[in-house]
Amino acid sequence: MMANPFKNLSFSRQILPALAVLGLIVAAAFISGTLPNRELTEPEREPPRATGDLANSARIAGSGVVEPSSEVIAIGTALSGLVTDLLVQPGDFVSQGQPLFTVDTRAIRSQLAEANSAIAEAQAAISEARTAQTTAIRQLDLYRNVSDPAAVSRAEVIRAEGDAMAAGERLNLARARLGAAQARASSIQTELGRATVRAPMAGQILSVDIRPGEFLSTGGGGSQNIIEMGETRPLHIRIDVDEEQAPRVDLGAPAIVSPRGAAENQVSASFVRAEPVVVPKRQLTNTAAERVDVRVLQIIYALPDSARENFRVGQQVDAFIPATGDEG
Repeated sequence: MMANPFKNLSFSRQILPALAVLGLIVAAAFISGTLPNRELTEPEREPPRATGDLANSARIAGSGVVEPSSEVIAIGTALSGLVTDLLVQPGDFVSQGQPLFTVDTRAIRSQLAEANSAIAEAQAAISEARTAQTTAIRQLDLYRNVSDPAAVSRAEVIRAEGDAMAAGERLNLARARLGAAQARASSIQTELGRATVRAPMAGQILSVDIRPGEFLSTGGGGSQNIIEMGETRPLHIRIDVDEEQAPRVDLGAPAIVSPRGAAENQVSASFVRAEPVVVPKRQLTNTAAERVDVRVLQIIYALPDSARENFRVGQQVDAFIPATGDEG
């Protein structure tokens, strides 16, 4: 009979140390597999850097957003109703007064037909009153020109005078009704014109938030931005500069701007104006070192026409602005 090879194994002196060594090996393998990659790599995109004359001179870095030179104009409607025709799409260029969309005008046209009928009725009443007045006046003149006073009684003369006066009052009433009907028709014509929403200025359609068949409402308390448009020739850039850096800005000098994430596409933007009010910061870059509890001076620059293809409305940009004094 063969002897059991595991009979003389000791748990505390042989098995337990072996398990400890195996545990150390497994722990080392797990730790080495989960360690973060400490290798240095190049950044995926190049951070913005000042170039040209600004590279070795005083400058201020800022961030901004592309906007139309007219700023964004929100188009709404003054009338509630179904959208019957949508005449523009995002990206279209429109001229001032060009129709953008229309709402259902069937109810308005029905009211206009009623007003036109009232005008025709008032005009007929005027014609009738004028004829009656002419007859009454001729009758009164006939009575007054009778050579024999005994041929016409005083009562008949008084009655003829009353008829002439009544005919004149009916004529005035008919004319007043005609004026009211014409005023109502003019008001309805105005409403009919308001049913077609037109471009308040020449520019580009930026967004369209309606479709034919949708119901537009003017009630509810808030305004409904149905279409957004603006003048994009040229484009402007609104750059935020922290208020502590604002006194150092060289107002009037051009700025170097580039789209966020495309630092190589730098262009020179010309100064337009600086907003007179310092406002809380709204445009955020989402960087770890960014301060959000600051107020900023907003400076407007115009992009050259040649750079329009690389910039879009609402796009964030990085900018370098010439500064006075030491480099910031």
